[in-house]
Amino acid sequence: MSGIHGDKYEAILDAAYTVFGAKGFYESKISEIAEDAGVAKGTVYLYFKSKEQLFTAVTRRDCEQYLAEMQGALVQHNLAEGLLRMANLHLHYYYKRKQHTQLFFMTPNNNPDLMEFMRGFIRDYTDMVTNKLASEGVQQPEFHAKAFIGMLERMKMDILWNQDFHECDVDQTAEWAAHLFMHGCKARVQ
Repeated sequence: MSGIHGDKYEAILDAAYTVFGAKGFYESKISEIAEDAGVAKGTVYLYFKSKEQLFTAVTRRDCEQYLAEMQGALVQHNLAEGLLRMANLHLHYYYKRKQHTQLFFMTPNNNPDLMEFMRGFIRDYTDMVTNKLASEGVQQPEFHAKAFIGMLERMKMDILWNQDFHECDVDQTAEWAAHLFMHGCKARVQ
């Protein structure tokens, strides 16, 4: 629609987030999303031309909120504190979405609009971390940013798939990740 987003628009996005997260893109139906949102199926199509466009809108809203939170984590913190806050946000983000794993794995990856948005999101996220590292004097900040994000992404998989991973483990894992990144891996020599 013409930029006017009200309660129905947000209700549709919320419902789509839940349905897509539980079933994945391909198994979700617009009628289910409409029912969860408390609107008619036709109302969904007033806001979104297709299921792909709706999925992209859900992803965009979630990613923009994530980047805003991440930017706030970096403000006025030294490197060690900033990395710890980034790790906490990154890992808590996925823990909160543990019941919605299909948002990440059953997506319309042939949708050019979604792929373009995701490339931009990854670039913006990497740039944000790169800029923090550069401002703290880290050499090769982009390489380090990619390594740090990559480490967190691998830990994300434990959160999403390991049933024994609980919320109390998130902070400890984030602390280990930030510490490892700042200080490296030191083998004990006997």
